[in-house]
Amino acid sequence: METLWFVLVAMALSLYAILAGMGLGAGLLHPIVGRTDRARDDWIRSIRSPARGDEIWLLAAAAALYLAFPAVLAAGGRGLPRAAGLLAALWGVRWVAAAARPRISRPASRRLGDAVLSFASLALVLLFGLALGNVVRGVPIDAGGRFRLPLWRGPWPGSDPAWIDPYTISVALSAVAALALHGALRTVRKTTGALQARARRAADLAWWAAAAATVLLTLLTMRVQPQIAQSLHERPWGYAFPFASLAGLVLVLWFSSREQDGPASFASGVYLAGMIASAAFGIYPFLVPATTDPSRGLTVFSAAAPAGDLRIGLAWWIPGALVAGACMILLRRRNEDR
Repeated sequence: METLWFVLVAMALSLYAILAGMGLGAGLLHPIVGRTDRARDDWIRSIRSPARGDEIWLLAAAAALYLAFPAVLAAGGRGLPRAAGLLAALWGVRWVAAAARPRISRPASRRLGDAVLSFASLALVLLFGLALGNVVRGVPIDAGGRFRLPLWRGPWPGSDPAWIDPYTISVALSAVAALALHGALRTVRKTTGALQARARRAADLAWWAAAAATVLLTLLTMRVQPQIAQSLHERPWGYAFPFASLAGLVLVLWFSSREQDGPASFASGVYLAGMIASAAFGIYPFLVPATTDPSRGLTVFSAAAPAGDLRIGLAWWIPGALVAGACMILLRRRNEDR
């Protein structure tokens, strides 16, 4: 039952990365590729509203953590509510910037809104990347099952981990490259003419950045988290996840070179899902590994709620996720009809 909940959390995060990542990645490139005011209007229309309901999957992952693994949220102390507040603020700023643009007539105000949209998109991607980097690398969990990290730590050898350190920065920058590729491919599908051509060039550049970042990040991750090598040694079938990610990245290049934009966008989603699945498989059975003493790490078993609560939560979470997915599909169809 605990492993099933772990898989559900990973699946919800993958869905969020694939669906919301399109808008976030496009937001990163918005002021760069959309060189004229009309092109930026077309760019905004190509991604629709940033609030299309995709965030429901991030909320679903958070709800699953709260229901199934309450010890993880308790271990973070006051830091997690602060991070959630920053996340909600960035969501709100990004939504307002995109929704208000068609209603603003002054060019200076529009340029300011474009800058805010791009900044909020970048900040969200960096925040998610930093969070993922901390989870994969591990945190210093004390004997009481709690952890507390400084905000920043320099890159000198032997330094203790921090929320922002060389490894987590590398994960965050890799997320920027991957989602820039994902968002550019989405825009290529939804635009025409000069804007589409610029988006296609942006996708080509983002592909090389994502490929280089993937190689570097893989090497760094294998060095900082030995649990991943152990997981692959014990369960060799797990190589399917990094292979799927690599195949998705290669197929993006294959389809993009032939201007098969739909399959290229799908392959990009496979690449993202494969990366997240590789990370989840690599650290399992840990939810949050410990850098102090491996035995203090929070596993799916030590951090889980009682078995009865897990069964009751599952009876609520799965129908709720299905209803949310159906509502999101209906919302997307309504937007497409406009």
